[in-house]
Amino acid sequence: MRMKVYIASSWKNQHGVEMLTAELHRNGMHVISWVQNSYLQGYGERAKHMGVDKWLNSFEAKKAFDFDTHGATNCDLFIYYGPAGNDACAEMGAAWARNIPILGLYAKGTDLGLMRYMVKQWCYRYTDLITAAIKHKKTFEQ
Repeated sequence: MRMKVYIASSWKNQHGVEMLTAELHRNGMHVISWVQNSYLQGYGERAKHMGVDKWLNSFEAKKAFDFDTHGATNCDLFIYYGPAGNDACAEMGAAWARNIPILGLYAKGTDLGLMRYMVKQWCYRYTDLITAAIKHKKTFEQ
């Protein structure tokens, strides 16, 4: 069974999340991707046309919420990709409450206070994050 990884971040980090996802896939991990889910479901285009406030009250938004929270609470490894907003922090809290190991990719602008202690290991370079994820994968497979 492949290790499942959830990456919590912000849309402003979309390209970095996509590149990290590809690298984790290359290393044999399954990434539960809210970015891919949003594109597959067409949420971004509909949100633009509806307006964010109206979209947030839609059935589609509830489906996206269910996908994200299920991914965050049913993964084997959770990655916080900073800086991110309230939603990513809420997902991190849900993962932490389920005792899911959390790795963090720190970036300028990451403004977590005491909740930074949920993160098992902070990485300051994406290559270090990938190395830490691979190490966790080896432990998971044992």
